[in-house]
Amino acid sequence: MQLKDKIVVITGASSGIGAITAQMLSKRGAVPILLARSEDKLKETAAGIPGVFGLYTCDVTNEAEVERVFAEILDVYGRIDILLNNAGYGKFAGFTEMEPQEFADMMDVNYMGIVRCTKAVVPHMLQRGSGQIVNVASMAGKIGTARAVAYTATKHAVLGFTNALRQELRKSGIIVSAVNPGPIATDFFKTADPSGNYEKSVARMMMTPQHVSAKIVKLMEKGKEEVDLPGLAAFGIRLYALFPRLADKLTYNAMNRK
Repeated sequence: MQLKDKIVVITGASSGIGAITAQMLSKRGAVPILLARSEDKLKETAAGIPGVFGLYTCDVTNEAEVERVFAEILDVYGRIDILLNNAGYGKFAGFTEMEPQEFADMMDVNYMGIVRCTKAVVPHMLQRGSGQIVNVASMAGKIGTARAVAYTATKHAVLGFTNALRQELRKSGIIVSAVNPGPIATDFFKTADPSGNYEKSVARMMMTPQHVSAKIVKLMEKGKEEVDLPGLAAFGIRLYALFPRLADKLTYNAMNRK
């Protein structure tokens, strides 16, 4: 897919891979439409975008707001070629340390936020017979780790949703893709692990947001359905699928550093 002049809506676009992906898309001639809750942060991000862009405040947990914002985008730009569902957060804590409401709140953003935004754009894409939905999941959606029960559950939900929706829309002209990154050096960890201990323990495996954003843009250009990051993780995931219980035991110390 040539990204020039494509209208790309990005949720969670005020920082991290959302912001950097918007910048990379703009350099390729696309028109990134930035969505996030904080208007001030969006404006800061927009300052680094070289080309034409759109900017809307939107809380993905608010169904009415999502419907209104997407309707406005379609009215202004006439179409949405790609939706990048990137909004999300995590908290690393033991199962007994987290309240049920914390599980519900995280699911509301990480999973239901994707459902709401996708619902807002799929009818339009079906009418046009084309489009791409890119959902940022996580390696956590494929391999569970200790002290990430709530977060892992949300990403399992995202992958289940993505895989099933891909099958449902396979002959519609709409591509449904998943991006499954491991640890990324962003502000994500300020919420997920304020102590900084986990971030230090996985420093060698940490990817830059620029690397991940470049892979997302490449996935859009090639119309790929899935990418696991880092590349070595794809091989590990295949082994895990074949021998899940053995892999749990062998990788416990390496994977459970939270």
